[in-house]
Amino acid sequence: MPRLPSKPMPAADPGGELGREASRFLDSLARANFSSHTQQSYRSDLNQFITYCAPPGVTPPSPAAVEPLLIREFMADCFERGNTNRSVSRKLSALRAFFKFLVREGRVATNPAKLVSMPKTPKTLPAVMTADEANRLIDSIADSSQVGEASEGRARDSESNSVAPRRDRLIFELLYGCGLRVGELVGLNLDDFDRNERWIRVRGKGRKERLVPFGRRASEAMDAYLHARGHEKQQALILNLRGGRLTTRSVERIVKRYALLLSGDQTLHPHSLRHAFATHLLSDGADLRAIQELLGHASLSTTQKYTQLSLKELMEVYDRSHPKA
Repeated sequence: MPRLPSKPMPAADPGGELGREASRFLDSLARANFSSHTQQSYRSDLNQFITYCAPPGVTPPSPAAVEPLLIREFMADCFERGNTNRSVSRKLSALRAFFKFLVREGRVATNPAKLVSMPKTPKTLPAVMTADEANRLIDSIADSSQVGEASEGRARDSESNSVAPRRDRLIFELLYGCGLRVGELVGLNLDDFDRNERWIRVRGKGRKERLVPFGRRASEAMDAYLHARGHEKQQALILNLRGGRLTTRSVERIVKRYALLLSGDQTLHPHSLRHAFATHLLSDGADLRAIQELLGHASLSTTQKYTQLSLKELMEVYDRSHPKA
């Protein structure tokens, strides 16, 4: 339990000042165009911390009163509840971001979460499909007789059945062909595309914009989809079958259903296609900094994990092929 003096907690404001500042922080994430997944994760982690700090009958401390010891005790409680190192690391990252925001806003003098060590997490490399596997999967979409079931999991009329495979093919072409995050994909509007020069204006994390090229196959997929979809006044690019903007959750379901239906892969998700985009570029000689720009990574160290993937592949080739291996 938190080692803080307790006093009656006002029923109208159970989170106290800590809860109000957390709400301000979460509002700032929404304004900065952070993905819905990130916002939801931070909200869950901060709510869990506030609940830990304020058991029934106890008012949570003010942000300025939160010390590293309290955060360590919260992490220990998370471990006791069965959370993994990776999960607890994510919660600490949320607290670091929250208090960094408060320091920037002048609400607290220092960031107590920065003084707490991050739990060690196993360094695992994500599995990446080969270029042939990626192309086979994407090429199979328009040819699948079961595509209607794959798209949104329910029966539709013939018009919807003609639109869905074209839309879904475009989703895969942009995720794999451009390395987009799923949140960036669903946020695209028609006026974000320069069809002559083949550039897309992509709004990434923190409202940062970047230009990403798109290839002939993505252009052809877009032509086919726009010709079939209708809804001329709708500026969003990727639509659901009711004419509204498709959600990230829907894209995740579509990708998983196609992967399971066409390749039997239960692990594939939209970010897998982004991993494949970067890994295949690096394998074919692309410069790491160029890949960083294409992916919209703020730090080169984030991009360098794809170097590890390529080195792992090279080691496997060496072990199989070299007589001294």
